[in-house]
Amino acid sequence: MTKSRMQQNPYPLGAYAETGGIRFACAAKSAPCGVILYDRETGRQLRKEAFFAGDRLGNVYCKFVEGLQADQISYQFYEGDRKVPDPCARSFENRKSYGKLRNECDLKALIPTCEFDWEGDRHPRLSYSESVGYCMHVRGFTAHASSKVASRGTFRGIIEKLPYLKETGITTIELQPCYEFIELEPEHDPAAAYYQQPQRKEPRLNYWGYKRGFYYAPKSAYAAGDDAVTEFKELVKALHQNGMELVMQFYFPRGVRAASIPEILRFWVLEYHVDGFHLMGTDLQAEVAASDPLLADTKLWYYHFNVDAVYGREETPESPNLACYQDDYMYTARRYLKGDENMLEELIFQMRRIPWKMGRVHYLTNYYGFTMMDMVSYDHKHNEANGEENRDGTNYNCSWNCGEEGSSRKLKVRQLRRRQLENAYVMLLCTQSMPLIFMGDEFGNSQHGNNNPYCQDNAITWLDWSDLQKNQELYGFWKKMVDLRREHPILRREQEAKLMDYIPCGYPDLSYHGKNAWRAQTEGYNRHIGILYCGKYAVRPDGQEDDFLYLAMNMHWESHILALPRLPRDMKWERILATGEEEAGEEEYLRRIPPRSVALYRSIKVKEEEKTAKRKNRKNG
Repeated sequence: MTKSRMQQNPYPLGAYAETGGIRFACAAKSAPCGVILYDRETGRQLRKEAFFAGDRLGNVYCKFVEGLQADQISYQFYEGDRKVPDPCARSFENRKSYGKLRNECDLKALIPTCEFDWEGDRHPRLSYSESVGYCMHVRGFTAHASSKVASRGTFRGIIEKLPYLKETGITTIELQPCYEFIELEPEHDPAAAYYQQPQRKEPRLNYWGYKRGFYYAPKSAYAAGDDAVTEFKELVKALHQNGMELVMQFYFPRGVRAASIPEILRFWVLEYHVDGFHLMGTDLQAEVAASDPLLADTKLWYYHFNVDAVYGREETPESPNLACYQDDYMYTARRYLKGDENMLEELIFQMRRIPWKMGRVHYLTNYYGFTMMDMVSYDHKHNEANGEENRDGTNYNCSWNCGEEGSSRKLKVRQLRRRQLENAYVMLLCTQSMPLIFMGDEFGNSQHGNNNPYCQDNAITWLDWSDLQKNQELYGFWKKMVDLRREHPILRREQEAKLMDYIPCGYPDLSYHGKNAWRAQTEGYNRHIGILYCGKYAVRPDGQEDDFLYLAMNMHWESHILALPRLPRDMKWERILATGEEEAGEEEYLRRIPPRSVALYRSIKVKEEEKTAKRKNRKNG
C-alpha cells in the first residue's frame, strides 16, 4: 500500500520511518523514476517502487510505502536505467573497507532507527579568544600502530585520544571531510585542478576527501563498527563533556546549489550537535549561511565574510561566530621565521589583526603544505611518493632546512630546528584571536617533505606517535606556551588593539620597541622587535588586572639589543622563557637577544625588602 505525494509532505528529502511504513522523497527531472528496495542483511533486491505523476510536486517526488521496516531494508533511487544513490541519505552500508574501489551507483542507503541519548548535551560555545584549534584527518590521526588505540583510524579512535588532546590544550577540533565520499577518484575530478592535482585516467585514492560528497551522512569507513551515525554522535558528546568543540570541513565544488548549503549545516547542528563549519570552495555566497538565524552562534569559517551584508552597519554581534580563515598570516610568519627581509612590519600587523565583527583562525601549517617539522627541515618539496614525479603541490613553501635537507645527525642542525619550532610556537600563541595547528605539529611530526599527500593512506600521512616520546621537550614547550596563553587574557583579546592609551593608564594597550624603548625599528632590513602587552587592558577571571608582558623576537642571524620598557614603580621584569638559552644566560638576555630566538617577560611585584634596599641605595648614592 502506498500514499501519494498529495497525502505526504515531501520535505525533508530522503527516507524517513513513519508509523506503518517509510516515506521516500527525492528530486528528479526525468521519468521513469522511483526507489529500489533491498534486504539489508543479504543485499538481495526486493522490488522497485515507481513514482507516478500524482507523487510529484515541482521536481520532487514523494511516496509513502506501507509495511516496510526501516531496520530491515536499504535503498537506492533510480532514474531510467541509472541507479542513483540518495544525496540526502543519512547513512550508508559499509560493506567494503576503506580504500577499496567502489562505484557511486553501488551505494545503498540506510534509514537510521535508533534514538540517541544525548544526556543533556550542551554546546561549549567557546569564544575565539578561548579557543586553540587542531586540524586533523580522522583516519590519519590514529591509523598508525603507534597510536595504541583499540579502534585505529576511526571516530572511536579520536575518543580514545581525548585525554591527550585535553592535556595538549586543544579546545576545538577541525575535521577534514568526514561526510560520506568515494575514496577512489573517477577518471576526471573537478577538484583536482583546484588543489593542484594532476588529472589521471586510472582510479586514484582521494585520501583528503575534497570532492562532492553525500553531505548528510557521516563517512561509514571512519566508523569502527557498522553504525557511523551513533559513533559520530558519541564523538561529539564526548568532546562536549570535556568542554571541547567539533568543527567540520565541508567542501562544496561548483554545481552545488547555494540554497542547499544552509540546509546541510542546519541538519548537522540539529542532528549531530556540531559546533561549527569550515566552508570550502569558491563563490559559496557564505553570507547566506552566516545570516541564517539558527546558525547565529555556530562557528562559521570562510576565506572572508561581508559582515555588512550579514549584520548591517549598525549591529555588532555580542560574541562573533564568524571567522576569517586564510593563509596571509601563515606566509608572513614563515618568511619572518626564516629571516627574510621586509617582513617585520607586516608580521606585527598580522599578530594583532582581528577583523571587524569577526574572529580569525591563524596558523603556520595546515593539512596542505609542510608540517611544522618539515617547515624547518626542507627547502624543497619531496612528493616523489605521489607518483607525480614531484610535479604536484606548491613550490612556494617559505621554508628553511636549517643547514641540511631532510633528517640530520648534526647536533647543531637539530638544536636550531628545535629552537625554530619553539620560536614558531611563541609567535603563534602570542598572536591575537584563534591559533590552530595541524595534527602532530605539537611534537614535531614529519611527512618527509611531502607537501601534497592527497593520495597517501600510509605512514606519510598517518601520525607517528613514537615522535611524541622522541620530542618530549618540544611537546612540553608547546604545553607551556598554551598554559601561558590561557593564564594571560592580554594575549587573546576579543578586539584588535588600538595602539593607544585609551583607559587612560599611562600605557597603550599594545606598543613596539627597538634598541630604545618606545622607538620601534621596523625598517626592511631589521628582523628584531619588542612587543609590550599592557595587562591593564585585560581582566583575569578573578577580576584582577593581567600582568604586563614583553615579547622580544630576533630572527636575524646576529644578536641584537632590545630595550625593556620601564614598568610602574612597584613592578619589575621577570623572564619566564627563552628559546636561545644554550647561547646566552640570564644576564645576557637583559642586554641582547641571541640570534634566531625569542624571550618572554612578565611583570612581577617588587618585594618590600627590595624597595627598602633601593631607597637606601638612592639615599647613599
